[in-house]
Amino acid sequence: MNSKEIKHLIQNGEKIDVEFKESKNALTKDVFDTVCSFNNRNGGHILLGVNDKREIVGVSKDKVDKVIKEFTTAINNPQKMYPPLYLLPEVFDIDEKKLFI
Repeated sequence: MNSKEIKHLIQNGEKIDVEFKESKNALTKDVFDTVCSFNNRNGGHILLGVNDKREIVGVSKDKVDKVIKEFTTAINNPQKMYPPLYLLPEVFDIDEKKLFI
């Protein structure tokens, strides 16, 4: 996925397979609810760093590593998510802001 495709997803808004999460400083529980929901369907895209108004707010630059670690640790841990999902978020710089897909 590239920046143009990401902006297109954002412009089209949330759908059954696209979800925006602001997650500026940390993940919220509903991120994992969405992961489970997508896992039980045909997958989808979670965009961390985008709010419900379709604005790219970005993940705070000093929190990027923390958010990635928290996300990957939780979804790869069978005690927190079963079956565990082996996903790795991609980090993108869009409009000088960091966001994850």
